[in-house]
Amino acid sequence: MGHFRRRHEQYHHWVEEGEPKVMWLSGLHIPESYLTALVQTACRRNGWPLDRSTLYTQVTQYRSEDEVPDRPSQGCFLSGLYLEGADWDMEQGCLVRSKPEVLVVELPILHIIPIEARRLRLQESLRTPVYTTSLRRNAMGEGLVFEADLNTADHLSHWVLQGVCLYLNTD
Repeated sequence: MGHFRRRHEQYHHWVEEGEPKVMWLSGLHIPESYLTALVQTACRRNGWPLDRSTLYTQVTQYRSEDEVPDRPSQGCFLSGLYLEGADWDMEQGCLVRSKPEVLVVELPILHIIPIEARRLRLQESLRTPVYTTSLRRNAMGEGLVFEADLNTADHLSHWVLQGVCLYLNTD
Protein backbone atom coordinates (compact mmCIF):
# COMPACT_ATOMS: atom_id res chain seq x y z
CA MET A 1 0.00 0.00 0.00
CA GLY A 2 2.91 2.35 0.67
CA HIS A 3 4.01 2.09 -2.96
CA PHE A 4 0.45 2.75 -4.16
CA ARG A 5 0.07 5.82 -1.90
CA ARG A 6 3.37 7.29 -3.00
CA ARG A 7 2.49 6.67 -6.67
CA HIS A 8 -0.89 8.38 -6.17
CA GLU A 9 0.79 11.36 -4.47
CA GLN A 10 3.25 11.74 -7.35
CA TYR A 11 0.50 11.66 -9.98
CA HIS A 12 -1.67 14.05 -7.95
CA HIS A 13 1.23 16.51 -7.52
CA TRP A 14 1.99 16.28 -11.24
CA VAL A 15 -1.61 17.11 -12.19
CA GLU A 16 -2.06 19.90 -9.64
CA GLU A 17 1.37 21.58 -9.62
CA GLY A 18 3.19 20.36 -12.72
CA GLU A 19 5.99 17.89 -13.24
CA PRO A 20 7.88 17.15 -10.02
CA LYS A 21 11.44 18.46 -9.67
CA VAL A 22 12.52 14.88 -8.95
CA MET A 23 10.64 12.04 -10.64
CA TRP A 24 10.26 8.82 -8.68
CA LEU A 25 10.59 6.48 -11.66
CA SER A 26 9.17 3.46 -9.79
CA GLY A 27 5.94 5.41 -9.36
CA LEU A 28 5.22 5.44 -13.07
CA HIS A 29 3.18 2.63 -14.63
CA ILE A 30 5.42 2.50 -17.71
CA PRO A 31 8.72 4.28 -16.91
CA GLU A 32 10.07 3.72 -20.43
CA SER A 33 7.31 5.95 -21.82
CA TYR A 34 8.37 8.86 -19.61
CA LEU A 35 11.99 8.55 -20.76
CA THR A 36 10.92 8.30 -24.41
CA ALA A 37 8.80 11.44 -24.02
CA LEU A 38 11.79 13.20 -22.46
CA VAL A 39 13.91 12.46 -25.54
CA GLN A 40 11.10 13.38 -27.95
CA THR A 41 10.55 16.74 -26.23
CA ALA A 42 14.27 17.58 -26.39
CA CYS A 43 14.39 16.59 -30.07
CA ARG A 44 11.46 18.85 -30.95
CA ARG A 45 12.89 21.76 -28.95
CA ASN A 46 16.41 21.43 -30.40
CA GLY A 47 15.60 20.19 -33.92
CA TRP A 48 17.48 16.92 -33.44
CA PRO A 49 16.59 13.77 -35.37
CA LEU A 50 14.84 11.37 -33.00
CA ASP A 51 16.60 8.27 -34.34
CA ARG A 52 20.00 9.84 -33.57
CA SER A 53 19.26 10.90 -30.02
CA THR A 54 19.81 9.09 -26.75
CA LEU A 55 19.99 9.57 -22.99
CA TYR A 56 23.07 10.40 -20.95
CA THR A 57 23.11 10.14 -17.16
CA GLN A 58 25.07 11.75 -14.34
CA VAL A 59 24.87 10.79 -10.69
CA THR A 60 24.36 13.96 -8.65
CA GLN A 61 25.54 14.92 -5.18
CA TYR A 62 21.92 14.96 -3.94
CA ARG A 63 20.86 12.16 -1.61
CA SER A 64 17.20 13.22 -1.28
CA GLU A 65 14.56 15.31 -3.04
CA ASP A 66 14.74 17.89 -0.26
CA GLU A 67 18.31 18.80 -1.29
CA VAL A 68 17.34 19.53 -4.91
CA PRO A 69 16.71 23.28 -5.41
CA ASP A 70 14.74 23.06 -8.68
CA ARG A 71 14.17 21.07 -11.86
CA PRO A 72 17.20 20.88 -14.16
CA SER A 73 17.25 23.11 -17.25
CA GLN A 74 17.63 20.00 -19.43
CA GLY A 75 16.32 16.52 -18.77
CA CYS A 76 15.10 15.44 -15.35
CA PHE A 77 16.18 14.16 -11.96
CA LEU A 78 15.26 10.58 -11.00
CA SER A 79 15.09 9.06 -7.54
CA GLY A 80 14.56 5.55 -6.21
CA LEU A 81 17.28 3.67 -8.09
CA TYR A 82 19.09 0.85 -6.30
CA LEU A 83 22.66 -0.22 -7.10
CA GLU A 84 23.58 -3.91 -6.92
CA GLY A 85 27.12 -5.32 -7.20
CA ALA A 86 28.90 -2.10 -6.21
CA ASP A 87 28.71 0.96 -3.98
CA TRP A 88 28.78 4.65 -4.91
CA ASP A 89 31.51 6.98 -3.60
CA MET A 90 30.02 10.45 -3.17
CA GLU A 91 33.41 12.19 -2.89
CA GLN A 92 34.99 10.62 -5.98
CA GLY A 93 31.71 10.37 -7.89
CA CYS A 94 32.28 6.81 -9.08
CA LEU A 95 31.63 3.14 -8.47
CA VAL A 96 33.59 1.49 -5.68
CA ARG A 97 33.65 -2.02 -4.29
CA SER A 98 30.72 -2.96 -2.05
CA LYS A 99 31.12 -2.91 1.70
CA PRO A 100 31.13 -6.36 3.31
CA GLU A 101 27.64 -7.88 3.61
CA VAL A 102 26.00 -4.91 1.82
CA LEU A 103 24.45 -6.21 -1.38
CA VAL A 104 22.31 -3.25 -2.41
CA VAL A 105 22.60 0.53 -1.87
CA GLU A 106 20.37 3.38 -2.94
CA LEU A 107 21.96 5.47 -5.68
CA PRO A 108 21.95 9.25 -5.19
CA ILE A 109 19.58 11.19 -7.42
CA LEU A 110 20.31 10.58 -11.09
CA HIS A 111 20.25 13.37 -13.71
CA ILE A 112 18.96 12.16 -17.10
CA ILE A 113 19.96 14.33 -20.07
CA PRO A 114 18.72 13.84 -23.65
CA ILE A 115 21.59 14.30 -26.12
CA GLU A 116 22.45 13.75 -29.77
CA ALA A 117 24.24 10.40 -29.94
CA ARG A 118 27.10 11.84 -32.03
CA ARG A 119 27.96 14.29 -29.21
CA LEU A 120 28.18 11.62 -26.54
CA ARG A 121 31.79 10.85 -25.58
CA LEU A 122 32.03 8.51 -22.60
CA GLN A 123 35.32 7.72 -20.88
CA GLU A 124 35.75 5.60 -17.77
CA SER A 125 32.02 5.03 -17.72
CA LEU A 126 30.05 1.80 -17.45
CA ARG A 127 26.83 1.55 -19.46
CA THR A 128 24.74 -0.03 -16.70
CA PRO A 129 21.37 -1.73 -17.25
CA VAL A 130 18.44 -0.40 -15.22
CA TYR A 131 15.84 -3.06 -14.52
CA THR A 132 12.31 -2.87 -13.16
CA THR A 133 12.99 -5.23 -10.23
CA SER A 134 15.88 -6.99 -8.50
CA LEU A 135 14.91 -10.13 -10.43
CA ARG A 136 16.10 -8.21 -13.52
CA ARG A 137 12.80 -8.98 -15.22
CA ASN A 138 9.11 -8.46 -14.65
CA ALA A 139 6.26 -10.98 -14.69
CA MET A 140 6.31 -11.05 -18.50
CA GLY A 141 10.03 -11.90 -18.62
CA GLU A 142 11.02 -8.37 -19.60
CA GLY A 143 12.50 -5.76 -17.37
CA LEU A 144 15.15 -3.55 -18.96
CA VAL A 145 14.05 0.09 -18.61
CA PHE A 146 17.14 1.92 -19.97
CA GLU A 147 20.92 2.05 -19.54
CA ALA A 148 22.60 4.50 -17.18
CA ASP A 149 26.17 5.79 -17.40
CA LEU A 150 28.10 5.29 -14.14
CA ASN A 151 31.63 6.63 -13.68
CA THR A 152 34.27 4.08 -12.74
CA ALA A 153 37.74 4.29 -11.26
CA ASP A 154 38.59 0.63 -11.93
CA HIS A 155 38.66 -1.30 -15.17
CA LEU A 156 35.27 -1.76 -16.80
CA SER A 157 35.69 -5.53 -16.95
CA HIS A 158 35.73 -5.69 -13.14
CA TRP A 159 32.25 -4.13 -12.92
CA VAL A 160 30.87 -6.27 -15.72
CA LEU A 161 32.07 -9.41 -13.91
CA GLN A 162 30.48 -8.12 -10.69
CA GLY A 163 27.14 -8.00 -12.50
CA VAL A 164 26.60 -4.36 -11.59
CA CYS A 165 23.09 -3.12 -12.35
CA LEU A 166 20.48 -0.67 -11.18
CA TYR A 167 16.84 -1.42 -10.51
CA LEU A 168 13.72 0.49 -9.55
CA ASN A 169 11.99 -1.69 -6.95
CA THR A 170 13.48 -3.58 -4.05
CA ASP A 171 10.60 -6.12 -4.18
